[in-house]
Amino acid sequence: QLQLVESGGGLAQPGGSLRLSCAASGFTLDYYAIGWFRQAPGKEREGVSCISRSGLTTRYADSVEGRFTISRDGAKNTVYLHMTSLKPEDTAVYYCAVGGIGKSGSYCPPLLPQEYDTWGQGTQVTVSS
Repeated sequence: QLQLVESGGGLAQPGGSLRLSCAASGFTLDYYAIGWFRQAPGKEREGVSCISRSGLTTRYADSVEGRFTISRDGAKNTVYLHMTSLKPEDTAVYYCAVGGIGKSGSYCPPLLPQEYDTWGQGTQVTVSS
């Protein structure tokens, strides 16, 4: 059974940092682009970042550009989202998902939920003083 498991969420102060992890079970992430999304209460799921299968292409939402960094470690079968300069508006449940199936290694799908599949259960990030 293919599963993605997010971890690393928690409570952070404004201006603080967190690193989220997206680990795969039952398959290797090397074959897929990976996207990070978030959903705040009462809001639609929002694309945050993606990384291509090769790791050479990344994409960020304007709201996190310059503050968040996505990376992948093939040896650990894990994709990371390093979040810095956190703001209260970053508070949400964060999800990772598989994308770019059948596409080239440099392809990073648009940050739209319908472009991704096999979602994790999410990890809560709360930014508050």
